Amino acid sequence: MTKLRLKPVYWSIIFFFLAMCVMFSITPRIEPFLEENNIYVPEQPSSPADILPRPPGTTTDTGGTVIDIPEVPATSSLPIIILYFAVMIVVVSLVLYFIPLSALKFVFRAVFAILFAWGVFILCVFYVPSWKIALLIGVGVGTAWLFYTRMWLHNIALLISIASLASVFGRFLNPWIALILLGILAVYDLLAVRFGFMMWMANKMSQNAALPAFVMPRKASDLRTTVRHVDLGDVAATKPSERDFSILGGGDIAFPLLLTASVFLAKDYGGLWAALVVACFGLIGLCAAYFIQSKILKGKPVPALPPIAVCGLIGMLIVHFIPFFS
Repeated sequence: MTKLRLKPVYWSIIFFFLAMCVMFSITPRIEPFLEENNIYVPEQPSSPADILPRPPGTTTDTGGTVIDIPEVPATSSLPIIILYFAVMIVVVSLVLYFIPLSALKFVFRAVFAILFAWGVFILCVFYVPSWKIALLIGVGVGTAWLFYTRMWLHNIALLISIASLASVFGRFLNPWIALILLGILAVYDLLAVRFGFMMWMANKMSQNAALPAFVMPRKASDLRTTVRHVDLGDVAATKPSERDFSILGGGDIAFPLLLTASVFLAKDYGGLWAALVVACFGLIGLCAAYFIQSKILKGKPVPALPPIAVCGLIGMLIVHFIPFFS
């Protein structure tokens, strides 16, 4: 068999499902691991979330008891988080624009190798008898990607890494904060694709094999090729039926995973069932993006995060208002 007969949408569903499986294999083990190793980590903020700074005050519960409301400092507010992402995007953009790719080659490849090693280490540390063995496996995968940048290895390492990131950071974020972040990034995704910035940045990074996206080839043999052989400009200019490769942004799976992990760990929702509902709606949003691309925009690049964010909001409203999940 020389060709992968699955369409990009089906490959994306497979990647989404596998990433969710990895995330669900990590998330339930976080709390027991922290307790067994006497590691203290602040709990996830409870709902409702405090988004903006707020002075201290008081309130009264249903029994007439006066409850002190602590001050919410500016450092815990959403604007700080937004500013962080904005600065990161600007810095990466300026670096890609002004610094030659030859000078960035080893920097970006080293960053991705470390990220992949860390992600694999996080997964393995919950399942192998020693953290040293987990570290050895993680470093091995990161090193293998650094010198053996084959497409199949890139996709597997990226999938494990984003699932690990989502599991860990879902431990610290309130679900509504995660949803707001998803919405903000959806707006950025829309603008970046509309003005060509996303394709420009991805093409720059792909030339060093440091592409934060899944690459899906038509031919099975192409899985053995390197990521740097993928020219995203040619991919966008080619008809969908004639493309040798399809691209799925890593963030299109990472941020729905982050929302799902935060719901799973939230005390105000139903754990696994609530997380599964949100995950299903995230998958619906991903499929909706492909529907828009194929039926409306005729194969042009489509930002997937906007429909994913809308469906994520619907899922959050369901688990928030239906008594079964509260």
